Amino acid sequence: MTCAQAPEKMFRLDEKRVFITGGGGGIGRSAALLFAAFGAHVVVLDRDLAAAQAVGNEVADAGGTAFAAALDVTDESDVISAFTAAEETAGGFDILINNAGISIRRPSTELSLADWNSVVSVNLTGMFLCSRTAARSWIARGVAGTVVNTASIMSYSGGGLHPNVSYQSAKAGVVNLTRTLAVEWADDDIRVNAVAPTWVRTPLIEHLAADAAQMQKIRDLTPLKRLAEPEEVAFAMVFLAGSAASMTTGHVLAVDGGYLAK
Repeated sequence: MTCAQAPEKMFRLDEKRVFITGGGGGIGRSAALLFAAFGAHVVVLDRDLAAAQAVGNEVADAGGTAFAAALDVTDESDVISAFTAAEETAGGFDILINNAGISIRRPSTELSLADWNSVVSVNLTGMFLCSRTAARSWIARGVAGTVVNTASIMSYSGGGLHPNVSYQSAKAGVVNLTRTLAVEWADDDIRVNAVAPTWVRTPLIEHLAADAAQMQKIRDLTPLKRLAEPEEVAFAMVFLAGSAASMTTGHVLAVDGGYLAK
């Protein structure tokens, strides 16, 4: 293998600065802890400031460095001001993890326009706003940057356990947002990739984990016969964000136990 760094250092993120949206719990929390463990300075961004601060404290207790701030990814002015403030505090940033997301599960005929707009605003529009704000900063400073988006196996599937049209439509948009921005920003040395997790053991699916029949359905749908753990998704994010993936852009990495291979 030919590489600019020693192979054992290709996964290190020493002195890199990473912004993580939706960092107050679930996959975002695991990403914050893992990126810090690989040497990165972490900025935890979440609509729930107390949750972001709690994760920041966990990072610090584990020996890492973290800064926490409130962020509503659907509010353009809030995105710009939060990124500017966090950037000034952290001294710039190198990596953006677009992880904020919500789900409202209802049959299409019962889904209100307000609920549709809420899910699309957080899961897709918010991802665009954060990516655009990050890219503007990197391009203005003439530095390389990396974006990792959280898509889903439902980006590719109209099925699943229950009707979830707004989430599945928004996450499908994440896939092509990832590809489009990767092509558009390649000349600016900005890589854009995504992960597509299966059902992950997070608070978002607590109701499923407590339902034996639903858990059996997930096992039946998944060749590896289990949920993913948040750390397994976070490791994929670390790979895509680092030097080991330097030739990878516009890619969506499934972390799905084989779901999409069926």
